[in-house]
Parts: sequence; C-alpha cells; structure tokens
Amino acid sequence: SFIYPGERLFGFPACVKAKSSTLWLFLLQTDKLHPSKDTVFFRDGVRRIDFVLSYVDDKDGEKKQERRRAFEANLEKTGLELETEDKSDSKDQKTYFLKIHAPRDVLATYADVLKIKVPFKKSDIPQSQDVALEWFTQPFRLPGNIMHPEPDYFTYHFDKTKTDFFLIGDKDTFFPPSTRNRIVFYILSRCAYYKEGQKDREKTGIKRLLSNGTYTAAFPLHDCRYWKKGRNAEERYNLYKHWARFLCFYKEQPLNLIKKYYGEKIGIYFAWLGFYTEMLFLAAVVGLICFIYGVLSYDDNITSKEICDPKIGGSIMMCPLCDKNCTFWRLDSTCLSSWQSHLFDNEATVFFAMFMGIWVTLFLEFWKRRQARLEYEWDLVDFEEEQQELQTRPEFEIKCTNRRLNKITQEMEPHLPLHSRCARYCLSGATVTFWISLILACITGVIAYRLAVYASFASIIGNHGGESGIHKNKTLLVGGLITPQLATSVTASCINFVIIMILNFFYEKVAIWITDMEIPKTHLEYENRLITKMFMFQFVNYYSSCFYVAFFKGKFVGYPGNYTYMFGKWKKFRNEECDPGGCLIELTTQLLIVMAGKQLWGNIQEALLPLMRNWWSSRKGRHNPENHYSRWEQDHVLQNFSQLGLFYEYLEMVIQFGFITLFVASFPLAPLLALFNNILEIRVDAWKFTTQFRRPVASKARNIGAWQEILNSVAILSVVTNAFIMAFTSDMIPRMVYLYAYSNSTSMKGYINSSLSEYRIPIRPQNMTEDNWFRHFNTTCRYRDYRHPPGHENEYTHTMQFWHILAAKMAFIIIMEHVVFVVKFFIAWMIPDVPSDVKARIKRERYLIQEHLHNYEVEKLKLQLSASFITEPQTSETSLTPDKHEVLSECL
Repeated sequence: SFIYPGERLFGFPACVKAKSSTLWLFLLQTDKLHPSKDTVFFRDGVRRIDFVLSYVDDKDGEKKQERRRAFEANLEKTGLELETEDKSDSKDQKTYFLKIHAPRDVLATYADVLKIKVPFKKSDIPQSQDVALEWFTQPFRLPGNIMHPEPDYFTYHFDKTKTDFFLIGDKDTFFPPSTRNRIVFYILSRCAYYKEGQKDREKTGIKRLLSNGTYTAAFPLHDCRYWKKGRNAEERYNLYKHWARFLCFYKEQPLNLIKKYYGEKIGIYFAWLGFYTEMLFLAAVVGLICFIYGVLSYDDNITSKEICDPKIGGSIMMCPLCDKNCTFWRLDSTCLSSWQSHLFDNEATVFFAMFMGIWVTLFLEFWKRRQARLEYEWDLVDFEEEQQELQTRPEFEIKCTNRRLNKITQEMEPHLPLHSRCARYCLSGATVTFWISLILACITGVIAYRLAVYASFASIIGNHGGESGIHKNKTLLVGGLITPQLATSVTASCINFVIIMILNFFYEKVAIWITDMEIPKTHLEYENRLITKMFMFQFVNYYSSCFYVAFFKGKFVGYPGNYTYMFGKWKKFRNEECDPGGCLIELTTQLLIVMAGKQLWGNIQEALLPLMRNWWSSRKGRHNPENHYSRWEQDHVLQNFSQLGLFYEYLEMVIQFGFITLFVASFPLAPLLALFNNILEIRVDAWKFTTQFRRPVASKARNIGAWQEILNSVAILSVVTNAFIMAFTSDMIPRMVYLYAYSNSTSMKGYINSSLSEYRIPIRPQNMTEDNWFRHFNTTCRYRDYRHPPGHENEYTHTMQFWHILAAKMAFIIIMEHVVFVVKFFIAWMIPDVPSDVKARIKRERYLIQEHLHNYEVEKLKLQLSASFITEPQTSETSLTPDKHEVLSECL
C-alpha cells in the first residue's frame, strides 16, 4: 500500500520509515506529480471550491452541452471562476465535475445585496454562566471550543462602500464557507442559460437545469471526512465526534457549530428539537408517576373486583354482542380488560390531563424565550422581512410574465393576475378537499370493517355458553384474554396504520404539485402553504381513527330491540359498544399502535434507506486509496438533502406532538414513549446530516415558521379534546356520580350493577337449544346503559341517573377548560417572550451601530474637508495615494 505525505503510513514497517531520508524525498516528488484529490481547493491549492456541479454525456448530449456552455459563460460574466474535472479522472469514467469559486469582489457584492451581517465590534457584554449547577451539568457539557467556535461580536449588514467599518482580519476567511455557498447558490438560481442576444425567461436557474437533466447534481462540499480531521478543516469531524454518535445522547448539542456549518435554518430545527425533548422529560416523569399510581392502586379497584367475582360478574348474563350467531355471555369474561383499563383510567388521569394543558403552555412560552435568544446570538433579529419576504422565488419570476409597479421599491416586478390566482386557488382547494374526503372514506371503510369483524369476534370469543365442557373451557380461556372490542381494535388499528402510510406516500407528491401550481412569490410563502396543506392532510389521516374511538364509538348504540345501525338496519352493521370497563382502553390501544408504529417505521426509514443507498452508490470508489478519491466524488455519492428535507422532519415531530397532547388523557405513557424516540431521533438526524447527506446549502430562518402557529392551535385544541375524553370516553365521571350521589356505603360497591340496565328477552334465540334456554333461565339480559327496566311505566327510557351523569360531564368539561385556559393565559402573560437581558443587548447593539456609523461618517467627512484645502499642485501629488476607504475596498 502506497501512502503519500500528509496521510498515515499504515503500510510501511517502522524499520523502513526510519531507515533513510531518501524515501521521504521520493515521496515528496511523487506527491507533486500526483497531488491528493481529497481537497476543497482548485488545482492551484489557493482558490476554495464553493460549489460543485456534475453532469454526464448522454443521448441529448448536444442540446445539453449547448445549455451548459451558455450557463457557464453567464456564470463567468457574474465573476465566478470555474474549473472542470474531466470524466477520465472520475472513478466511473463518465461523470464530469464543474468546480466553482467565488472571488472576494463577487462575495462582497452579493453580501451587500443579501444584507449579510458581519462583525464590526467585539462584544463587551459578559456571557452569563451557570456556576451554581456547574458540578451537576459538567458530564453533559461539551468543550468550550465546540460549543462556541466563534467569538461574540456586534454585527451589522455588510456594505461594500464601508469596508473599513467592519472587522476584517483575514480577507480570505472573512466570509465563512456556509456564507460562500449560500451566495453562490443565490447566483446559480438566477443565472440564465440562453445565449447572448436571446431572451427566454424559462431558461433560468440551476433548478431547471437539474430537472431537465443538463446537470445531475449541484452541492457544496463537506470540509473533510467525518471520521478524521482534514488539513485546516475539522468542523465536520467535530460534529461527528461530539454530536452525531449515539453514545453522545446525554450530551448537549453544539448548536453554534451546527449553525456555523449547516446554516441557521438547520440550527433552529435542532435547537427546537432539543428543547422539545428536554421539556418532554418533565411530562414523561409525571406521566410515569400517574401510571405507577394506577399499578399501585390495582388492588383497590372495587369495580374490577366485582366484574371478576364469580358471584357478581359471573352471575350477570349480558345481552348478545351481535344480531346473528352471538349468544349470551357472562360479565366476568371481561375481567382482564377491566384491570387493564384501570391502569390508565383512574383518579390520577384527571390530574395528568390538566397538567398536560399547562405543560403545553410552558413549553411554547419557554421556547419563545429560547428562540428570541437564538435570534439575537445568530444575528437573525429583523431578518425575516429583509431577507425572506423581499426575495422573490426564481420560479415566480419565470412563470409570471405580467409586470406591475412595486409601491415600496418603485420598480417593476413580476405579478400574478387576480383571475389566474383565483383559478389556481380553486383547483388547489378542490384537490385538498378530494384527498381529505378520500381519507374519510378510508376511515369509514375501516369502521365498516370494525363492525363486521366485531360481530365475528363476538360470535367466536363471546360464546361462553357452549354445550360441551371442553369447548366452554377453550372459549373462556380466549375470552378471558381478548375481548371482542380489544381484538377488533388491534386488527383495525394495524389496518388503519397501513392505510395511513399508503395515503401519505401519494399525498406528499400531490401537495408539492399543487403548491408549485399556485406559484407562491417567496420561499417563505411557499413553505407556509405546503406546511398548511400537509398538516391538514396528516391531521385527518393520523387522528381521525382516534377521534372515532374517543368520541363516537359506543355513543350511538341504542339498546336491545332498538339498536342503531351505521348504514341502515338492512345492512346489519350494528354500531360498536364499549367494553363494560369503558372505551378508554381501546383508545389507548389505537394510540399506542399508530404512534409507536409511526415512530418505528420512521426511524427505520430514516436510518437504513440512506445507508443502503450510499453503500450501493459508493461501492466503486470505497476500495481506492483515500487521496485518489476526490472530495467532490465522495460527496457526489451521498444522498441529496432537498429543499423540503427539514419540512418532513418538522412534520414528523408535530404529528407526534399532537399524539402526546390531543389524546394524552388516555395514555399517560405517551410522553415517555416520545422521549425515547426523540433521544434517538436527534442522533439519527445528526448522523444522517453528518455522514449520509451532502452538505446542504446554508440558509437562514428566524424561527420555526408556520409550525409555531400549528403548535399553538394544537395546544388549544388539546385542552378541549382531553376534557371531552375524560368526560365521555373515560368512566371516571359516572363512577364519581355513583360514589357521591347513589352509593349507600360511600364506596364503589354495587357500581357495576348500577351501570347496567335490564332487558326482557321476548323469545328464545335461534342459536340456543331449548335445553340450554331452560337450563339457564335466561328471561332477561343486561346491557351497558342507564334505562328503566322492563315493566316500568317509562321502560327503556333514560333514568334520572343518566341525566345526572350527563350534567356532571358537561360541568366537568366547562370547569376543566376554564381552569386550564385561565392558568394557560396567566402563565403566557407572566412569562415575557423575550428575556430582559436579550432586550438590553439588542438595544445596546443598535445604539453602538448608530454611534459607530456616526463616528465613521464624521471621520470620513473630516478627511474630505481636509483634502479640499490642499492646493492644486499638491492635489496632483496626493492623487497618487488613494484614500483609506478605496484601499480597503480594493483589498476586499
């Protein structure tokens, strides 16, 4: 094995290394003839590669070559410098690589256009340090140079005419690589590829060249390999070592290094995800305590004891669960499900539901404060209106041929007419409505499946009245472990999850298509519209089945002799009943399967797919010597990080946020499940970004955008849904009403008998033999409701206890909502969105900007005035020496 200088000498024995200096001279000469290609510089070793384009020759070679020649000629006119790597130098012998370098004057020009902030004075505000808990937090901290890779400066928008106003140290590194690739991508997105003298607005931008196959990829380079440091480049290595490895799961995230390497938009995402995970820890602890309370109070559950008691539950004969092939069944067959329901449906659940309503507010308010601090530290204050709202998408400029005067800039700009906008919005709205209707139709189909399968399970599992003792023992064993409700819920939840995944796959493509069709003006507007469409769809797709179980199942059943049917009585699809222990355990089952299944599938998809794709695409080059495998080829085989990459990451977490807030009253362990997932999610995402994806183009974002409003809406809705779950899905309110209004012994004894109504069986069922009928003396059966018994003057109508329970449920909803909302708004009012020290720093920075600009202009004016007093002969001499401003401008 032959290794060049600068690389590790793995292949030489120690005796050979030390034998003679002649070997080193030979290696140095060879290194000059075959320099290492694992570099981020041009062949001259001076000019940095800011962007790489790749292409191959194919059938339409001449047409694509013409586009490339025109595009590259226009790039050179903007000042960019190009260098091409021939396909003979690539490992596959067919890919060309075009390397792009932005000189200093080009960077300065576009930094001025993009209003990029650069330092003008070192910050004199001391950083606050948490000394009190330093001993406790030390194991979770990272080295200072990793957490804060740059000094703290006061910054101001770059102005090319005031270069001496800014702190320019090394002019070659004044603009970091993330800023350089952002500027180059801005040029690439707006550069035309038609010839001089022609004008075709459609032929503009690197995105169109990528879509029509002229170029195969466009990406900035990683600075080094992730598993070892490069020459004067180690940011990617540090990210992998201190952030992307799973063994670092308990460590803080190096957010400043993430921002510096990937840009503010990706940095904000990981800051939000990390903060969300930290807040989940509190919710998970409280939820675990509530679950432990349910386990410890297991033996005090009188209701379940009555159900399981052979003398009580075993003597209660329940009405058939379906119209055909179902016989009577005994209440004690639901013993196990009753105990399971108590684990989640107990007194602590009410407290946890109210706590989560307050937790959501604390999470959102503290995130606003954290976000405000990051906005200041990352120079994002006032960024949105200056950068995102005023930057028009190239697609909008290309497709909108009409022009109108901008009243703010007083310039002609592209404009989409009102009639075209309305037509596009109508088509978009109709498409979204159609797909949401398709989801509801699929959910209706799943409900029909539940009704049909429920009857089948009820006829198999619920048939405890078998004639043979052996058959009776088998059915009792199965029925004791699985109730018809639980069996139906598990199978239906699995089918529903598969349908959700299939619909997601198709709708993602449809949502992107209709958003492109609307032609949003800015990138911010494009993302917000896509977010709205996708979340509406995902909300209905993921949560509709949970809403059905929580608020519709068991609420419109009717009673024996007058049951309610879903598609009409002639279809024989009788509406589902809740288990005698309540529907809450079925909602828990539904939530657990969908939530856990989504998280498991998402992690497998995120981790394995990029790994397998990269393994397959890099199989030709991974056996070559490291210095022969060029940096651009190493990155070319990695997965492309699309513009919507973060969109899917946010969407995944917001859907999870909905699960742990909207239905958390039914599953207190949901925050704990989400916590474990997010700890893994952070490291999986970090590993993907660092090792499996090409380096994304750095972009700025002031906050998490439209996701903030979605989180606020979900937080408000969660208070309402949890209140209704506790009132109508849980069995808590009926038990409390019985305990305080109907119990004779101030205990729950007799509650089961009180919650079941009686129905007189008019004739012997067809599926029961006459011997069995007389043997069991089944003249009446029981069902779950509060109705007058047969023979009463108002038989089968609701009793007064029913109306008392209904009034208590409505009162509980009103009280819980008002209490939680009052506490939420009080907390939101008490906690300011921007910390006081951040406000002070922003004011001080603005003050210093004004002061330094004033002093700068005064000094410049003094120089001009002093120059005006110089005599004419002196002027000719002094004209040979340019002023300070011009010299510094030329240097930059």
